[in-house]
Amino acid sequence: QVQLVESGGGSVQAGGSLTLSCLASGYMHGSQYCLGWFRQVPGKERQPVASIHSDGRTTYADFVQGRFTISHDNANNTLYLQMNTLKPADTATYYCAAESPTYCSVTYPQFGSYYGRGTRVTVSS
Repeated sequence: QVQLVESGGGSVQAGGSLTLSCLASGYMHGSQYCLGWFRQVPGKERQPVASIHSDGRTTYADFVQGRFTISHDNANNTLYLQMNTLKPADTATYYCAAESPTYCSVTYPQFGSYYGRGTRVTVSS
């Protein structure tokens, strides 16, 4: 059973930084995994943000523009999203997600077959 628990959201001014964490379990597909983040605002579809495959490959949405870094601590089963130079447009609920390793990319429209309850990020101008 996949379990994903996010933390680290909050309020920050534009230009600031936040690090999101996700304690994950049950996400392994044999020796492989795919984890990531997507975000969503009310009334809009989810936006994949970043993904990381067990082989080290990462993908990022175009809007990230080098500001975010996804990483995974294998020893502690924790996924991170370091977000720098935050903008008001980044305001959303961010969800930790697990996906089949076959579809481990932010370009996969349905990225995030499993996801947590989310953590709110608010960026003020």
